[in-house]
Amino acid sequence: MRTANWKDYELLDTCAGERLERFGDVFLIRPDPQIIWDTPKNHPMWKDADARYARSRSGGGAWENYKKVPDVWKISREALTFRLKPMGFKHTGIFPEQAVNWDFAACKIKQAGRKTKILNLFAYTGAASLACLSAGASVTHVDASKGMVQWARENAAASGLENRPVRWLVDDCLKFVQRETRRGNRYDGIIMDPPSYGRGPGGEVWKLEEQLSPLIDACIPVLSDKPLFFILNSYTTGLSAAVMQYLLGLKLQRRFGGRVSADEIGLPVTETGLTLPCGSTAIWEE
Repeated sequence: MRTANWKDYELLDTCAGERLERFGDVFLIRPDPQIIWDTPKNHPMWKDADARYARSRSGGGAWENYKKVPDVWKISREALTFRLKPMGFKHTGIFPEQAVNWDFAACKIKQAGRKTKILNLFAYTGAASLACLSAGASVTHVDASKGMVQWARENAAASGLENRPVRWLVDDCLKFVQRETRRGNRYDGIIMDPPSYGRGPGGEVWKLEEQLSPLIDACIPVLSDKPLFFILNSYTTGLSAAVMQYLLGLKLQRRFGGRVSADEIGLPVTETGLTLPCGSTAIWEE
């Protein structure tokens, strides 16, 4: 699956461990270790990008500013607006390849023809939450980072969605789901994009390979009797699309029927016409 229809985002070229990207009017060069090919850098913005994120041999890295990059700037996709800024660890606050999942969720919500409640776990800066809100759902947005939740609220305001039915929660995702089970709250769809490794607000250690299966088990009781979808995304190289498909088939398809699909997701590269892989997604749907 590859994301298209981004007027404000473009993956221009890839070469020697780096990608050249356009976010609105800002051109960035960012590292990507899977880009193992060394091709001619014909695009002029390789030499004239606004900033480049350079890896350090000792770990981490830093932005090198060629020109003045705004502290914050905005890009849009259809009715949604996102506030971007250069962050540590090369990020900008948006993962454009995830637009295929935003579109899928929005389509299922619109087709449902009924009120729907969506739970977005590890929800980051809220792009999936905004897509669901815009489609007419009520959303519970959960992330362990207070800063990310605030950023998501700002994106909602920028998109004119601040008054839609949404709960913004800073919490450990597993503990939150366990409490929702005890409270009897139910959801028609779950979206989760868990990190490979991380820490919760109380210092809890998260390792995806060890905790993904128990987390999905914990999520099943908070699904409604007739759920619409369950979207699982991963950037962990050791967790293939086929493994995630099997996992959702085992835990969801046996209980709710429906079907499970999985694939790599990616971005089209303007210079070559090829697709750069950017992680994997598995989806259970009614």
